[in-house]
Amino acid sequence: MRFMEGRYGADQLSRFLNFVAIALIVLSMIFGAFGLSVVYSVLWWLAVLIMLIALWRMFSKNISKRYQANVKYLTIKNNVVSFFRRKSSRIKQLKTHRFFKCPKCGQVVRTPKGKGSIRITCPKCREVFIRKS
Repeated sequence: MRFMEGRYGADQLSRFLNFVAIALIVLSMIFGAFGLSVVYSVLWWLAVLIMLIALWRMFSKNISKRYQANVKYLTIKNNVVSFFRRKSSRIKQLKTHRFFKCPKCGQVVRTPKGKGSIRITCPKCREVFIRKS
């Protein structure tokens, strides 16, 4: 416990790096089984390098820099996750709704399906346009 005093420790970015390293090791073993020794070596050394970076992050005493890197990672991760959640939600709604982009501002507007030609008012810029739902 004394050794880790004043050190950053494990965070989400370090865990992600370790997961990537383990995945690369598994991939390198698969490629090694097929006799692709060059790919095996590259993936293996890349995994080792990523593990060393994760360990370096955990034992670092520069806590503010490691914290900033973790916040940046979490921001990127949350953007990617929310992008796929929006796409998944839209796919689930395709049976009952249609999606249109406002010709003026590009805002996506959701309308019920099967209502014929409808007048749509953009909630962002108040542009009115007509589309078939």
